Amino acid sequence: MDLGKELLKAIQIMVNRTLKNYKADCTYKTGIRGIDKKGYVITDRAGGERAVQCSIPGVELKPGQIVWVKEPMGKLNEIHICGVAGNTNNLNKRSRRR
Repeated sequence: MDLGKELLKAIQIMVNRTLKNYKADCTYKTGIRGIDKKGYVITDRAGGERAVQCSIPGVELKPGQIVWVKEPMGKLNEIHICGVAGNTNNLNKRSRRR
């Protein structure tokens, strides 16, 4: 019985270590707090402000808009805006022209 418990304990340790080092994309909603020369200022998951680029071509965002932000593989230096939550004036104008 002790051997079984020791094996389960060893497996649990290995699983915990693997999960601790696991990195994956993380996408979440946040608001645009402002615009500066480096990009759009958003609030990240930790609550800090960060200037990021928008990966959506042809869209101009405004302070107060809610956007989707992606942290690829947990790399904060590669964080970017990947979507807009809801309609924006820019998107409505583009769809009327077509």
